[in-house]
Amino acid sequence: MPHRQFPPSKGLPIMPATRESASLLSVDRAVFELRRGRIVSVAAANGARALVMAAEGATEQTLLDLRGLARNQPVLAITRRRAEVLGLTINAIGPIGDENGVLALDCAGGLGAEKVLRLADPLSANTDEDTDDDARTTQVRPAPAFGPEAAAVGLTKIARLLPAALVAEINDPDARDLAAWAARRNLILVDAGDVFQYERTAARTLKRVSEARVPLEDAQNARIIAYRPLDGGLEHLAIVIGEPSPDAPTLVRLHSECFTGDLLGSLRCDCGDQLRGAIKAIAQAGSGVLLYLAQEGRGIGLVNKLRAYTLQDRGADTLDANEQLGFDADERVYLPAAEMLKDLGLHHIRLLTNNPDKVNDLQSHGVTVVERVPHAFPANRHNEQYLQTKKAKGGHLF
Repeated sequence: MPHRQFPPSKGLPIMPATRESASLLSVDRAVFELRRGRIVSVAAANGARALVMAAEGATEQTLLDLRGLARNQPVLAITRRRAEVLGLTINAIGPIGDENGVLALDCAGGLGAEKVLRLADPLSANTDEDTDDDARTTQVRPAPAFGPEAAAVGLTKIARLLPAALVAEINDPDARDLAAWAARRNLILVDAGDVFQYERTAARTLKRVSEARVPLEDAQNARIIAYRPLDGGLEHLAIVIGEPSPDAPTLVRLHSECFTGDLLGSLRCDCGDQLRGAIKAIAQAGSGVLLYLAQEGRGIGLVNKLRAYTLQDRGADTLDANEQLGFDADERVYLPAAEMLKDLGLHHIRLLTNNPDKVNDLQSHGVTVVERVPHAFPANRHNEQYLQTKKAKGGHLF
């Protein structure tokens, strides 16, 4: 499975611990503004400054506001994967390059709200002719690796919105002091470097904030520990069963939250079976840990997962659907899990998984996986293709 990697960090300074709180807070404020459909300002490398807003919040009025504030025409920043779905090529002469890159789209005649939504959202295109017309009238260029376009797409991903953003370079001579200029206009200012380091910073600052004994149906000797990053963001949970010893390899399951499967019993996936089965298996082993990670929909969020389900109903498989939306097939990162395991004193584990990526990723973050323990359950008529896709395209071992 094409697996999400952290954005490139080469060239970014190491963030001092004293700045972590301010860094996380500025990103969170920008994310909140984007989710409200508002504009934020971004300061990037080499003096680049721009105004950005989430593509899915575009209206004719917000586009007018963006142009007026920036005194410039916006481009649409999208991921390479979304560009491939749209059939776009760089300057209409060649294939798109950097696998993890962000692209900037200039449209003949400018960007209207309807066109922005068609380019950003596969569920918004009315006909194939619309999509073909957009491809013919759109000029594409690679965006700088650490520029405002890349930061804008990163912000939309953190916000669990579609990974596409409108970006307008600021062309106002009064904006030489960007912080003061943004403050006068009630705009949040975020540094692009803080966006690129956000996931690492949030994972490094995870702290225990609550703990309680919670007897479970298949594991009565269990307790739940909540971990929260310094910014007060999404909590991850550790379900500790029995008394795991740091002196012996511990049975561990990494389970990404799945509202539809875990809570509602959805038959489209095997998540509910895996969750309950893991708790039972760990209890039978005598002790272990299940990490319940806030990574719904392989890291794209519940709303986008529902969008992906609609695309699956139209014929896409579970991985293609994520990519049609502009995401990687799997957007999850496991640094938070590694940090939680280290806090629990567990450095050598037996990992309950069918996914080799989890093994490799944890080991890259300093956790030794001494054994991969298979964790499969029977299919039903609703999830047969889902499981087959994970095996054939995602490399899962059943």
